[in-house]
Amino acid sequence: MSRSGLSCPGCGSSNIVDDDLYCQVQLVCVDCGSVVSEGALTNEGAYVGASDVSYSRTTAGDKKPCMNLIKGGHRVIAMCRILRVNREIEDLSQNYHSQAYQHKSFIRVTLRKKEFLAGCCVLASCRLRQWPVTIGTISCLLDADLVEVGAVYQEMVKILNIEPPTFNIYDVIEAHSQEYKISSLHVAEELAEDHKDLTKRAVELVELAADTWIVTGRQPVPVMMAAIYLSWQSLKPNRHRLKFSLDKFCQLAKVKKQKPAADRIAEMKEVLWKLGREIPWLRETLTHNNVVPQVEDILKHRYSLLRRALRAREEALLAESQAGCEASPPRALEHSDQNPVESPVERRKPSAEGTRAPGDEVDQPRAADELPGGALESRDQGSNWGARALFAPPCVVHAKRRRVEQPEVRDVTGDEEISDSEIDSYIRTPREVREFAQMQKMLLG
Repeated sequence: MSRSGLSCPGCGSSNIVDDDLYCQVQLVCVDCGSVVSEGALTNEGAYVGASDVSYSRTTAGDKKPCMNLIKGGHRVIAMCRILRVNREIEDLSQNYHSQAYQHKSFIRVTLRKKEFLAGCCVLASCRLRQWPVTIGTISCLLDADLVEVGAVYQEMVKILNIEPPTFNIYDVIEAHSQEYKISSLHVAEELAEDHKDLTKRAVELVELAADTWIVTGRQPVPVMMAAIYLSWQSLKPNRHRLKFSLDKFCQLAKVKKQKPAADRIAEMKEVLWKLGREIPWLRETLTHNNVVPQVEDILKHRYSLLRRALRAREEALLAESQAGCEASPPRALEHSDQNPVESPVERRKPSAEGTRAPGDEVDQPRAADELPGGALESRDQGSNWGARALFAPPCVVHAKRRRVEQPEVRDVTGDEEISDSEIDSYIRTPREVREFAQMQKMLLG
């Protein structure tokens, strides 16, 4: 097909045709065979009304998920397998994770926060399907701070618009006690215990521990293990159970021992011992070793025993403070015999027998046993009020000593000015003058 309006630049002929022999169309001069112009892959009229389309939009396949989303899904599956939840909870956790991960609030966050998101999705799914799991358990699995995980959980629940229910302590301890293989099907009859009775006694011990500050700031699993161990011993306090240590009990129940559980057991026994001393009908001397058989009576009357113990402690502190005030002599009477017109230098002069003047003992530090009413002890207790309280938070009872900043030591040159308040200490007394003169005479002689 000839093209009108075009001329060959070589011979000037207007006989120009389209050469469509090859895939790329060219305009060629018929007379001389010169190529007038090379065509394009598409000409103007090939796609009428078409628009430019990017390559990513022309692909038939869907967009692949990113690696962090894939890792988060694997993390959700791993946590569900560790908690041994059913398939429904696992699928629901993955669904929540995919929805929350795509939200704008969790797209451009740190990788650590995305790890928390996986655990929070598992927690919400477990609570929606009545599977008792605490946020402390999720924090232990993530090796994360409880506050940070809680913040991500609250944000995720608000974004997904879900309302997961909360669980009470009974459901959590009941689910935890079922992991202990101490039923009649697994152990001997004298060591076997029903899970319902064990859970009821453990809940009472945990409530008592919460009232006496033992649970504050502690991991939940060691506290529950300590409560279950003491419950198992106190339900049937025979010689077989009382001889079992925590290590043997964990081996018997086929559970992994938590190291802090031994400290929680000692703290619970301390509380039980303090309350057991207030039992009026108890005749034997109560110690930490024989307090376990009295656990049933202590828990049954724990509120009245708590009031009696706190009242007795307050009365003891009041009597101690009154005795300290009576034992301390009034300091005003000690200085009443001093002459008000006597100068500080004359007060420091020793008497003929070599005794100190009445004003000298004011400047001398007193021994610890001379402090009135145990002032040294009261000063130490004042810095740590947990030593006076019958029950106090662990951070107060075992308070860390703060490092005291030492004052900077300045170089002493001897040219420093002497203040008026220190000038009396540099003036020699008549006795010091005589002794100094005798020493000079002995050295010169």
